[in-house]
Amino acid sequence: MTFAGSQKGMSMLGWIVVLALVAFAASTAFKMLPHYMDFMSMEKIISSVETEPGLEIRSVRDFYSHVSKGMQVNGIRDLDLEKALDVQLEDGRFVARLHYERREPLIRNLDLVANFDKEFRLRTP
Repeated sequence: MTFAGSQKGMSMLGWIVVLALVAFAASTAFKMLPHYMDFMSMEKIISSVETEPGLEIRSVRDFYSHVSKGMQVNGIRDLDLEKALDVQLEDGRFVARLHYERREPLIRNLDLVANFDKEFRLRTP
């Protein structure tokens, strides 16, 4: 055991590097997490068209109105519903495609990009 004296753990520089990596990962997560939470809220709002029996949604306009109200309740303000959601009525079913992209600045000209794309096939009540 002649090496015991040289094995004392990480140096100060090592700890600074580890802390910088943890801070970078936490910063990235805190920037992107709200966008994923908004997407999950949008999924629940759209899916509720089929699962809640009390809703009287018969047309595409009613569908957009329901989703818009759900966005107001959940505080989703920075999403243009007309561009992000495409709803069609096909064979007695709503086909809704939620497709949008979110960008967050990371460092100077580097951005974090999240691309959300999901299609829903919901039967009308």
